[in-house]
Amino acid sequence: MSMDSFESTTILHVDMDAFYASVAEKDDPTLRGKAVVVGTGPRSVVLSANYEARKFGIRAAMPVGRAQRMAPHAIFVPPDHQRYSEISSEIMEIFASFTPLVEPISLDEAFLDVTGSQKLLGSGLEIAIKIRAQVEEQAGITCSVGIATTKFIAKLASGNCKPNGLLHVKDEKVLDFLHPLPVGAVWGVGPKTNEELLRMGLRTVGDVARTPRHTLIRALGEASGAHLHELAWGRDYRAVTPDEPDKSISAAETFASDLEDTEEILRELLRLTEKATARLRARQMSAQTISIKVRFADFKTISRSKTLPLAIDGLQDTYEIAKKLFLALKLDRARIRLIGISLEGLLDSAGAPIQLELGEREKGWRQATQAMDRATARFGDGSVRPARLLSAEDQE
Repeated sequence: MSMDSFESTTILHVDMDAFYASVAEKDDPTLRGKAVVVGTGPRSVVLSANYEARKFGIRAAMPVGRAQRMAPHAIFVPPDHQRYSEISSEIMEIFASFTPLVEPISLDEAFLDVTGSQKLLGSGLEIAIKIRAQVEEQAGITCSVGIATTKFIAKLASGNCKPNGLLHVKDEKVLDFLHPLPVGAVWGVGPKTNEELLRMGLRTVGDVARTPRHTLIRALGEASGAHLHELAWGRDYRAVTPDEPDKSISAAETFASDLEDTEEILRELLRLTEKATARLRARQMSAQTISIKVRFADFKTISRSKTLPLAIDGLQDTYEIAKKLFLALKLDRARIRLIGISLEGLLDSAGAPIQLELGEREKGWRQATQAMDRATARFGDGSVRPARLLSAEDQE
């Protein structure tokens, strides 16, 4: 291998195949070979569909009710977010064993800069082959890997070799690979931009590349036009940024039927806050900004947030803030379709000053919360709940 191959950057984009559905198949092998959709309830949306289900046109973010009509024989399974986090952690550890430069994009995908690993572990292609084998052997699911000298091309490559594929786009072949692709394949080209480009007669990335830069800027604006022109020529100067902290932790619920009763809505908000703050503490983080989201029956959505001088991680304090944000909306019997909470401005709890719990005494909320976390870790989710969340059956 020449020295030149070590000097150029080698980036992998590793993406699990239909991650949530693959985890369901891993945990229940009887699902393999069948159309599997993650998502239940006619008013919720599809979180993931395996490739058997996709043959019927089912896609992520589609209403579950519509997916059920498209493939009545498909198997619909509820999501298991704790399980997804466990498998994701296992996968990220595999990545870290090949390079310290790992940038997670979501639970099931990441960029890896393996430039410095090649002398020890082989070429980027050889490393990708090893990663794919190790993910399948250890995690029991498959992944697709794109290899290139930039993040943009590596991500496009992984998307173009799914499922369970491997594609290496060499530097001298970038434009041959990129220019025939539809404009919608370019990172950041959403429906509106795509529509505008099609209106201009630009259907492929090559069409965009051959369009003068100033024309794109005039049509799309300075930032978007210039950015699109660079990407159309395969130019992407972003480095892989390891250990990028989570930007937020959230939980939301779309109700089976619209809710109007304030007490019932607050109960749901408490349940979601319990879920979000448990995840927060599990990651040893705290939050400085608490946000809520409310979606009405007519799909109008509003959000409110509060930023605190010191970070918090407890259920009681977080819920009190979320509750005040909701009550301040002064909704009078409004029909609510969805409510959600988001914890933002995340800090590492080990190094951040933490706000004392509301009304905390020497032995107060923090000790109670820690005891709840220990019980949950030992006996599982739902083993210890706030009294307000206990159903009538639980209290008998």
